[in-house]
Amino acid sequence: MTALRAFVIGGAGFIGSHLVDALVRRGPVTVFDDLSVGSRERIAGPLGDGTATLVVGDALDSEALRDAMQGHDVVFHLAANPEARWGLERPALDLEQGTVVTQRVLDAMRVSGVPRFVLASSGTVYGEAPSACGEMDLGHLPISLYGASKLACEALASAYAECFDLRGTVLRFGNVVGPRGTHGAALDFLRKLARDGRELEVLGDGRQAKPYLHVSECVEGILFALDHQSARFDVWNLAPTGATNVRHIAELCVRASPFPDAALRFTGGDRGWRGDVPRSLLCPDKLAALGFRVTMSSDEAVARAVEELAEEVFGGAVEPT
Repeated sequence: MTALRAFVIGGAGFIGSHLVDALVRRGPVTVFDDLSVGSRERIAGPLGDGTATLVVGDALDSEALRDAMQGHDVVFHLAANPEARWGLERPALDLEQGTVVTQRVLDAMRVSGVPRFVLASSGTVYGEAPSACGEMDLGHLPISLYGASKLACEALASAYAECFDLRGTVLRFGNVVGPRGTHGAALDFLRKLARDGRELEVLGDGRQAKPYLHVSECVEGILFALDHQSARFDVWNLAPTGATNVRHIAELCVRASPFPDAALRFTGGDRGWRGDVPRSLLCPDKLAALGFRVTMSSDEAVARAVEELAEEVFGGAVEPT
């Protein structure tokens, strides 16, 4: 296999660090990260053995991007606001850290001559849809600022691919879970329990349900799409077919914690916050037809991730059940 020179924006973060672990087996990797959410510790192994190089920089800095990107074969763009709720407190956040950054990344590719990119998108682009969404089901617009930004990023990616002869892959992830996580329901619940083991607050009524994807299978899907996509530009859903509700995640977190008697307290309402899609499903059949389907169900991905995250949060103080 020809060595792949990969450039990973956001490579010191949650998904990015797992992707770097896989990419270093294919060739040298450059991680570009401002370390606002990511950390050197997540990529300590590749940095230590010299298979990866870290460039600390701001993806809004076009010149820094262009200089660092020179000579690579593919750009993996995973940098974004990691928590959709933050946009409610700072409405420009997703525009700046999502849409504007994506334009800077694509333009740096145009100038520096990197021919291919992989863009991390999200099932939030489908909005509040009544049934499982396939890649062409965009009849319901996003209802979160995060989802709106992701849809705008996809549009920019499509336009840059067409106008400047780039090859592009867009992957709409389900809710990705697993070790080294920086956000998400399971991690939030475990951290809440670490602060107060008597009661666990759960936003909404607990019936909110999303498709959860383990980070290991997320990375496998990314690389499969990279290797097997034939069209110059394409969009893929990457998720299991089912979904897991918030109550179930909360119950798993309580059982995996040192506080198995903690009571659940629901705040009420059909969603956790404004812009949150209460229930969503993704149809992964397009990627399955190409030859890839995740092996873990949503419930299995969550159960494994809760065990892994509980180990990180509680330091092995309890054996998950």
